[in-house]
Amino acid sequence: MKVPDSLLYLCNMLNIQSVQALIQLIDDPDDHVYAHVHDKLKSYGPEAIPFLENSWESRDFGLLFQNRIENLIHEIQFEDLKFLLQNWIASEEKDLLQGAIIVARYQYPGLDESLIHAEIEKIRKDIWLELSPSQTAFEKIMTFNKVFFEHHHFQGNAKSFHSPLNSYINTVLETRKGNPLSLSLIYSIIAQSLKIPVYGVNLPNHFVLAYMDEYRINVMTGNPNPYGVLFYINAFSKGTIFQEKDIHQFLEQIKLPAERGFFEPCPNTKIIQRMLTNLISAFQQVGNVDKVNELVILRNLFG
Repeated sequence: MKVPDSLLYLCNMLNIQSVQALIQLIDDPDDHVYAHVHDKLKSYGPEAIPFLENSWESRDFGLLFQNRIENLIHEIQFEDLKFLLQNWIASEEKDLLQGAIIVARYQYPGLDESLIHAEIEKIRKDIWLELSPSQTAFEKIMTFNKVFFEHHHFQGNAKSFHSPLNSYINTVLETRKGNPLSLSLIYSIIAQSLKIPVYGVNLPNHFVLAYMDEYRINVMTGNPNPYGVLFYINAFSKGTIFQEKDIHQFLEQIKLPAERGFFEPCPNTKIIQRMLTNLISAFQQVGNVDKVNELVILRNLFG
């Protein structure tokens, strides 16, 4: 049975009045009263945020009121973020761009997702216009690199390598600077949308990309890669191409054994999980314990 519009309107009005009445009690000195108000407002979820923001901006109820409003808004946004990330992890597709956007919402809850999609599409189109079906895999990457790094000016942020801004896709797209993971992520998203088989490789200390040997070129030339990779790409150094032996040398330098996962593409879940790990490390360096603890909670959702 369809609920009458008039009844839905009445229910909405009652909810609005309830939220507004609860907001009036936020600075109540009785901790038990505030605990009840806090839990009730939090139960309304993101729908309560516009009312909380409006009360913070338009009413002068003192520092306690403002602090409680800010904390409550953050708690609601964080719970909503956990819900979004849990759904992403449980989804079949696990879209990489969507995962990166969810992580960015931790710092930018009001993020306009459409702007990110529009910027990605703009870069993709610029690269697509320069590609040719007759190009070899190597030539495609040279063309890709020219547009991505020279025309759109993406580069590794060596000066502020550990900045958390390097891990948020919106800021990386704005500044054109990122860490190995964020640059590789954007690179691979665009490449895959152009049917170029480039995927992330979870190499320790330095995230890289693999161009998959879809036509078994290495096999035909007698130099097969056991992981099905034609060659590797370093997005942090403007798309430098390298081979399997270079990864072996790198692992020897950092004294780690050569594991299979260091040579072949990793799942998107591992990429987003590592993005959260990078953020945890960034906030540990500046001593922001609260953000570290929250990001650990998000990373633990991966199990």
